[in-house]
Amino acid sequence: MNDTIVEARNLFKHYKDLNALDNVNLNLSTNRIYGLLGRNGAGKTTLMSILTAQAFASSGEALVFGASAYENDSVLSRICFIRESQKYPDDFQPQHAFRSAALFYKDWDQQFADRLAEDFQLPLKRRIKKLSRGQLSAVGVIIGLASRAELTFFDEPYLGLDAVARQLFYDRLVEDYADHPRTIILSSHLIDEVANLLEHVVVIDRGRIIMDADAEDIRGSAVTVSGSADTVDAFLMGRKVLHRETLGSLASVTVDEALNSRERAEALELGLELSPVSLQQLVVRKTMAGAGTAASGAENFTDDVMEARR
Repeated sequence: MNDTIVEARNLFKHYKDLNALDNVNLNLSTNRIYGLLGRNGAGKTTLMSILTAQAFASSGEALVFGASAYENDSVLSRICFIRESQKYPDDFQPQHAFRSAALFYKDWDQQFADRLAEDFQLPLKRRIKKLSRGQLSAVGVIIGLASRAELTFFDEPYLGLDAVARQLFYDRLVEDYADHPRTIILSSHLIDEVANLLEHVVVIDRGRIIMDADAEDIRGSAVTVSGSADTVDAFLMGRKVLHRETLGSLASVTVDEALNSRERAEALELGLELSPVSLQQLVVRKTMAGAGTAASGAENFTDDVMEARR
């Protein structure tokens, strides 16, 4: 049975001389929590806007529930897209926003929305333009959660929340997702905060997808090896290096490869220290490599080591 609900096929988006999206191909399945990660300007919002018919691709195809979302009420009614810069009428109050959402989303849960408003200490009768940034963010995340839309996009609307409120959002999302599974896409710069929520990770960099994998497969897919520079270099000869730091005779090198049990035992026998690489570290290193900062080091690692030993 095909459980794919989002398909992006050869998507391009051009802005003058900029490729905001560069041949993006992506499939998203039902009832999973996805992380759409990447740097500012990487193309995350552009991709989500095209999938939700709020922007148009220069070429390629975007299908949601097997059809284009553009002017398609049967598709749009099943999608909730919450942006960081969500706009509301000036005279609206949060209670008005929730009433409007209830008219649009067939699975809207008003009791859940009321409980969330209480959790976030949101003043329901204050005009939206008078709300603080954190309160405005709370309006968005409440709509995104209480809509229970089959496909829900959160484009970093929770950045205005403080650390306690963000944790509350994560907790409520996981709790409600367990009882009401749906497909949720979290776009975030706060990678370490959301890492444990994600079932699948998509990383986009300069308009191209550079990682598309289950979160479980990513864990342990990279490792940092530290110790004597000569020993580290010899042990890692020929491997794909993402990052290298040196301090005197010591080196710390992150490789984009998993080590098997034999290799780990060998490293320990050589006196090397092995450290796991967090999802945030991995994304940072991969996007830096894409920009050429670490990539050139990875490509020339063997040559650099040999040169240093001459």
